[in-house]
Amino acid sequence: MNKQRVFVVGVTGGIGSGKTTICREFAALGAPVIDTDQVARDVVAPGSPGLAAVVAAFGPEVLTADGQLDRRRVRQLVFATPALREQLEAILHPLIRQETDARVQAAGFPYCLVCIPLLVERGGGNRVNRVLVIDCPTEVQIARVMARDELTAPEVAAIMRTQASREDRLAAAHDVLENTGDVSLLRPRISALHARYLQLAKEGAA
Repeated sequence: MNKQRVFVVGVTGGIGSGKTTICREFAALGAPVIDTDQVARDVVAPGSPGLAAVVAAFGPEVLTADGQLDRRRVRQLVFATPALREQLEAILHPLIRQETDARVQAAGFPYCLVCIPLLVERGGGNRVNRVLVIDCPTEVQIARVMARDELTAPEVAAIMRTQASREDRLAAAHDVLENTGDVSLLRPRISALHARYLQLAKEGAA
């Protein structure tokens, strides 16, 4: 993505950090937002080459009765088997990157946000121009996810152990938004970053 003319800000953060909320605030200022989780769903939509490739690799049992990808079933298949997970990633990751790049190209704005939950874990920092980390204390993450997803604290902690550490994310950041309370308190900082990204995009295009 960094070779494209659109200035790309990669947004990342741990589960429950509020990435979606922050991206919504940037979108309200006019910045396009590309959610790679949504892209990942779109590339395996019914009738897509991505879904056909997954079915060819894993069998028709990964489909629901109405022809959708059964994500729960796929997770069960690949969770404990690294070889199967790698096979799935080899199918999906190139499709996700290709579609994300296409959406960046079509953004029609000086910069865009690409929300990449596993940006640090996947070493994706070199594919964006700037990294914005949405940060909050661990206890806040756990409380939010427990309330949102009806999980127990140990279940949330288990998910967090599969993600990069808070320290590693902060080390990769160019910019940090600490999202611990009402998002309205962050709006001046978000507006300032919006202006900064517009300026950086302008300088890059010069």
